[in-house]
Amino acid sequence: MQGSDPYVMANINTPLAALRQVDFSYSPGERLILSGLDMVFPRGKVIALMGGSGSGKTTVLRLLGGQLFAQRGTVEFAGRDIAQCDTAQLYAARRRMGMLFQFGALFTDMSVYDNVAFPLREQGDLSESIIRDLVLLKLNAVGLRAACHLMPSQISGGMARRVALARAVALDPELIMYDEPFAGLDPISLGIAARLIRRMNDALGATSILVSHDVEESFGIADYVYFLAHGKVAGQGSPAEIRASDDATLRQFFDAQPDGPAPFHYPGSSLEEDFGVTTLRSTA
Repeated sequence: MQGSDPYVMANINTPLAALRQVDFSYSPGERLILSGLDMVFPRGKVIALMGGSGSGKTTVLRLLGGQLFAQRGTVEFAGRDIAQCDTAQLYAARRRMGMLFQFGALFTDMSVYDNVAFPLREQGDLSESIIRDLVLLKLNAVGLRAACHLMPSQISGGMARRVALARAVALDPELIMYDEPFAGLDPISLGIAARLIRRMNDALGATSILVSHDVEESFGIADYVYFLAHGKVAGQGSPAEIRASDDATLRQFFDAQPDGPAPFHYPGSSLEEDFGVTTLRSTA
């Protein structure tokens, strides 16, 4: 189609999003949170982003959403460098993204219906009758159409996460980002949430990035896994390839070993040095 915006008409065969040689720190001169990070997020796939606490997983989501900007490298969405977008272009990009925050982050003074309707109303060009139809369809997809009149305080944590998912996909986003979607859920709710994430991704033809510490549920729905450690990709591959890896960093995480490449003790002087003795006898 001649004259079309290349941002809108990005080649379907190119990745929807990517980080290329990205360095990021919160302040100049501080320790790099991400260093030389390369990641690619293909269209139509569920990508699990895993790693220990503080490894930079949520920072990746914030860079993709344009809430943070890299000191070096490029963060791309639909063929455009997020850092080069003006305000209008950034808002346009964000309308093509959905975000499910940790623990759902519903508006507590709005009903279930109004929470899901919120991003639709923000569009400003939809009638209330169209909004109603879309809200009920999204809530039906997560099994909560009949709960539309309830307030967040009247539903369970698992139900709240499902409402948050309906809100995240209200605008049929191309990129859906999940920040710890399984945290605090009971086994039944966790299984429901995982299946919904996979089903929503496939139904929308979207790209989903799943930040999670839950190995079994994440591996059960992910097409590909990136494992971050010390601001770098320490491992990547299919869930089966990651499970089979003998890398010490990955094995410490997936086998829940308390000590290893990620030490139990914060680096610093030894206890012996602090007490001014050569050796300490065990008090056990």
